Amino acid sequence: MTSLLSVQAKTVDISSIQINNRLMNHFKQRPTLISSSIITFAIIWIGLTLFVFPSPGDQSIYAVPQQGFLAPEISLSSLEGEIVNLSDFRGQVVLINIWASWCTPCKTEMPAIQNMYDKYRDDGFVVLAVNATNSDNINNVTNFVENQNLTFPILLDTEGFVSQKYQVQALPSSFFITQDGIINEVVIGGPMAEALLESRISSLLGR
Repeated sequence: MTSLLSVQAKTVDISSIQINNRLMNHFKQRPTLISSSIITFAIIWIGLTLFVFPSPGDQSIYAVPQQGFLAPEISLSSLEGEIVNLSDFRGQVVLINIWASWCTPCKTEMPAIQNMYDKYRDDGFVVLAVNATNSDNINNVTNFVENQNLTFPILLDTEGFVSQKYQVQALPSSFFITQDGIINEVVIGGPMAEALLESRISSLLGR
């Protein structure tokens, strides 16, 4: 006849086995959980590497206002009220010049820019003069354009979106864009000399 003590001992043994089994199952599951965490982290890191830190060979597919990258799209109203897009000029060499009527270096370099436009426009060169209208006065802009006899497109950045996209920190700021839409050179400040402009433009046109 089994004693009460024996029954209690067996009960304890069974409970211990159940606890041990639970512990074993827990530790068996831990490597799976750790592995899943490592895999998830690796996927996130690869994604960041591809999309946030592009390799030099893939730079052209990213729109960043730096040399070697695709120029961010511009879509602004001109002084005449027409919508002008940077992408409309793909296949041409483009000079994006961000300026304001109160900016002395901007005023100084405009005649040289106009001369280059007159000289090379038939060869596939265009100027997009983006006025920082959010910090300017439209009447002053109109007077500036008339006094300078500017004939290239004058675009109005009324909300400052282009200045933000191109990370403008000083005026004037100029961006030389290739026929493929890639930023070839960035010039911060001015005025740019006509000789510098001609050198850059003729080189991009393959002359």
